[in-house]
Amino acid sequence: MSDHQPLVVDNLVRRFGGRAALDGASFSLRKGECLALLGPNGAGKTTLIRSIAGRLKPDSGRVLIHGQVQQTGGDPALLRRLGVIPQNIAIYDNLTARENLNLFGRLFGVEPADLPERTAEALDWTGLKDRSREPASNFSGGMQRRLNIACGVLHRPDILLLDEPTVGVDPQSRQRIWGMLKQLQAQGVSLVLTTHQLDEAQQICDRIVIIDGGRTVASGTFDELLDASVGRRRRVVFTLGQSPTTLPDGSEQRGEKSATFLVDDIARDLPVRLQQFAAAGIDVADLSIEVPTLQSVFLHFTGHELRES
Repeated sequence: MSDHQPLVVDNLVRRFGGRAALDGASFSLRKGECLALLGPNGAGKTTLIRSIAGRLKPDSGRVLIHGQVQQTGGDPALLRRLGVIPQNIAIYDNLTARENLNLFGRLFGVEPADLPERTAEALDWTGLKDRSREPASNFSGGMQRRLNIACGVLHRPDILLLDEPTVGVDPQSRQRIWGMLKQLQAQGVSLVLTTHQLDEAQQICDRIVIIDGGRTVASGTFDELLDASVGRRRRVVFTLGQSPTTLPDGSEQRGEKSATFLVDDIARDLPVRLQQFAAAGIDVADLSIEVPTLQSVFLHFTGHELRES
C-alpha cells in the first residue's frame, strides 16, 4: 500500500473565457475520512469535482490520486480508484435495481464472476433486496439515490466523490444514506461531498473545506474553523418580563423585551448575568443559548448564505 494521501488537489486553475472558475484551489483528503466541500453557488465546486474525476483538464495545478497525477482520459486503473455520484440521479428508470447494478458493474470493469456476489451485497446494503426486480421508476427519490450510490461503488473505489448525495430526500432516507456512507468510511473509503445541508456537514464530516471565487478560503475541523473565525463564545438571549430602561453592562438589547450576552463559560458566566438582571430589578422570563454553527462560520469566510441553486 502507498503512503501517499488518497487525494491531493494542488493549486488548480481553470478558466472559461475570461472567468476563473478555479483560481488556486487546494486541499488534501486522508484515508477513511469524510470531507465536506462547501462554497456559494458559482464558487467552483462542480468544476473542481469534474477536474478531480478527470473529466476536465485544469489550466494549471495538479490532482494527485495516491501520488499519481490525474490526467484527462488517463490511466484506466487509476480512474477505477475513483467513484463519482452526481447530483442528478444517473440510473435507468426502465431497468430493475438488479439490472442497473449489473449494467454499471460491467461498465466499471467488475469481473463477471464477481458480479453476482457484489450485486447481492449492494442490494442488502441499500435495503432494496425485496424490491430488486422492480423497475427503478417505481422507487421513491430516496430509494433511487441509494441505488445510484450503490451503482457508483460496485467497482469498490477507495475515493468517492458525491455531489449533494441527500438533496431532495426525506429525513428517513437521508439517515439511511448517511448510514451507508459511514459503512464505506469504516471500510477505509475516503469521501468528498458537496452539500447545502450545513447541519449535516457539521455533524457528520471529519473536516470541511470552504471555497469561494475558485480559491480555498478555509479548511479544517469544525472546531478549527470556529477558532479561526467567529470563536466558540455562546450567545445567551434573555426574554425579559418588562421593557428595560437600562441593561447590565456588556449586554445588548435585541428587541423590546429581550437582551443578549456573549459568554465564554455557560456554567460560570450565566449565574453572574442572572444576578445582574436581578440587581437591576429586571425579571427574566426565559432564556435560550445560541451556539456557533457552521452557517456562521461559512458567512464569516464567504460573506454569503449557502443556498441551493
